Amino acid sequence: MYRARQGAAHRSTARSVAARRANLATMPEIAREPAWTTTIGLFEAGRFWDAHESLEPWWLAAEGTPRAWAAGVILLCAALHKARAMGSARGGRRNYAKALRHLAIVPDHFGGTDVRALEATVHAALADAAMAPRWPWLPQEAA
Repeated sequence: MYRARQGAAHRSTARSVAARRANLATMPEIAREPAWTTTIGLFEAGRFWDAHESLEPWWLAAEGTPRAWAAGVILLCAALHKARAMGSARGGRRNYAKALRHLAIVPDHFGGTDVRALEATVHAALADAAMAPRWPWLPQEAA
């Protein structure tokens, strides 16, 4: 039984990696940077703390809207980590609220991502611990 689950998870991860690679050619420059591809991969794997940590150096060097975008994503990852790994629903909600303040100045479509869909995805994942959140890529023509 364990092997079947492990194989299913591996196939799911392989599909999401393939989808990310397929999008790389049409993604805006910001989304092609190694820190972002690593962060998104970790996010989709449910490793929210690692996703948060992998983006911090990029965030520290960023300015303006890209910095607000990174801060928002870091806080969304922290919200999921707090709620799921630490069992603190309140801490998750607080980090989510902080993230929304940063993301309020980010356009709806930024870095190849539907920002508002990302906010909604994390909100839903905070309410449903069984949900495996996925990164909401924009369709290639919208990116």
